Amino acid sequence: MTRYYAPTGGLPPQTQLMTGRAIFTDAYAFIPRGVFSDIVTSYLPGWHKTRLWLIARPMTGFSETFSQYVMEVAPGGGSDAPDNDPGAESVLFLTEGEVWLSIDGQEYDLGPGGYAYIPPHSAWRLKNAQKTPARFHWVRKLYVPAPGLPAPKPFVTSDAEVKPTPMPDTNGAWATTRFVDPTDLSHDMHVTIVTFQPGGVIPFEETHVMEHGLYVLEGKAVYKLNQDWVEVEAGDFMWLRAFCPQACYAAGPGPFRYLLYKDVNRHANLRGPFTPR
Repeated sequence: MTRYYAPTGGLPPQTQLMTGRAIFTDAYAFIPRGVFSDIVTSYLPGWHKTRLWLIARPMTGFSETFSQYVMEVAPGGGSDAPDNDPGAESVLFLTEGEVWLSIDGQEYDLGPGGYAYIPPHSAWRLKNAQKTPARFHWVRKLYVPAPGLPAPKPFVTSDAEVKPTPMPDTNGAWATTRFVDPTDLSHDMHVTIVTFQPGGVIPFEETHVMEHGLYVLEGKAVYKLNQDWVEVEAGDFMWLRAFCPQACYAAGPGPFRYLLYKDVNRHANLRGPFTPR
């Protein structure tokens, strides 16, 4: 069974060296897993027995379309009113524990690898009824309607249920688990899982309009971010603004996998940052 890295918090000892790997530039941010300590957690109104690491949010001049949280829900915790913005759509990806999820009255149980898409204007609830903490990623974006297209419907699936699609001419060394059909234009964001086998590469510097959040679920690699090669491992987070060049070399002994956000399928907004018409 695939194991997904999930932070547990805590604080480093006073004897630890301060020097780390964190980087913030005008093209990308790199948040290593050692940053996920107790001192940088947050709490949300309407959520009980829950804390989070807020690792991406819209910032003018940087990455403007999404936010990403790493949620930790203690036993008995959860929310009956999780989101204060009815126009937001969400993806949840569970890395540890189990949760009960209700979307518009339909109930689901999610375990590690569980994936849920929650459309805007949905009534949803989440509870942890187990005896151990549940940890999951929550990606949020303001949904941008498109003329003649309905908003997407909710769905729940899992990493194990979706077969990865190999990239052409890679012999399976590079594959993407796509939870949404790329030709379904009702969706304006994709949250996928990218997998590289040892030695797999992105053999060119991708430079594109899509913004990215990349959370490493498993393994290690060397990632090209703008002009820098950065060593990354399970639990690290990369946050890329539009047009930041990127490439990758999977350098570890096992698969390298990350959860990837990107905005897709919409005209460039000419009326101001991340504000639907």
